Amino acid sequence: MSSETTMRAITQYTLGGPEVLQLAEVARPEPLPTEVQVRVHAAGVNPVDWKSRESGGIAGLLGDPPFVLGWDVSGVVTETGFGVHTLQVGDEVYGMPWFPRPAGAYAEYVTAPSRQFALKPTTIDHDRAAAMPLAGLTAWQSLVDAARVEAGQRVLIHAAAGGVGHLAVQFAKHLGAYVIGTASAAKHDWLRSLGADELIDYTAVRFEDVVSDVDVVIDLVGDGHDATSTRSLRTLRPGGVLVAVPSGVSPELLDAARAQGLRASTFLVEPDGAALTRIAGLIDKGVVKVEVEEALPLEQAAEAHRRGAAGRTRGKLVLHVAP
Repeated sequence: MSSETTMRAITQYTLGGPEVLQLAEVARPEPLPTEVQVRVHAAGVNPVDWKSRESGGIAGLLGDPPFVLGWDVSGVVTETGFGVHTLQVGDEVYGMPWFPRPAGAYAEYVTAPSRQFALKPTTIDHDRAAAMPLAGLTAWQSLVDAARVEAGQRVLIHAAAGGVGHLAVQFAKHLGAYVIGTASAAKHDWLRSLGADELIDYTAVRFEDVVSDVDVVIDLVGDGHDATSTRSLRTLRPGGVLVAVPSGVSPELLDAARAQGLRASTFLVEPDGAALTRIAGLIDKGVVKVEVEEALPLEQAAEAHRRGAAGRTRGKLVLHVAP
């Protein structure tokens, strides 16, 4: 059982498969100046989580095991450090603290700078709120900051039914774009209900054979799978932008884009409390919906990783932390 100085967390003592994830008792973090302590009610599960479980995180930033995975958090502020003015004890918040440095979201408590959190949307529960930060910020920043999407543009989103993709569809539509998505046929009706204008069954056709004159491609698949980024260049009109999210932009892809008068942009999401506040407003107005396929108990983190890595999830998986 947890005490006033400890907490339950999912940790790992070696790199490896889902089986390395273990429920353990670890020290409870205390907030430093400008930080808040948050009692975690739910933690989102993302591809970067299982990749970090195997590799030690982006650029090895998690260090050597043991460490606690996770960045998506929804919970309640339980303590504030000196200098915190934007939040107070009792506030319901959500955020993606510290990314890509360790945040330890698969635990009962986290601490982080207060401005990396935002007030949780009031119209959804903690499970759905925890599904939003990393995926939502990835979708928002790739569209708004990296691609600078404008009303009337044609936007192609790969893996449109995934955790990031289904939010990117909605954000792009909100920004006034004509939205094209790639997804299996079984998910087309759902994506149309979220605002997609045109959908391509990538299992039946090569997307580059049926799509053209696109202004922006948000590639959530990457060149590691069937050269998706490279093939996407064929869909862009002159001056178009490819944002390659999971695998970045290789020198070869960059050269190919430049040779065709296109821009290829690498991408890594950042903590952004201000953007989360805007996203919360869209959720509370009913403009954006977040899909949670299932919320599993914290102790089933390994099972969540197995399901997520299988690549068949509609929306997001989350871990329910609070009793």
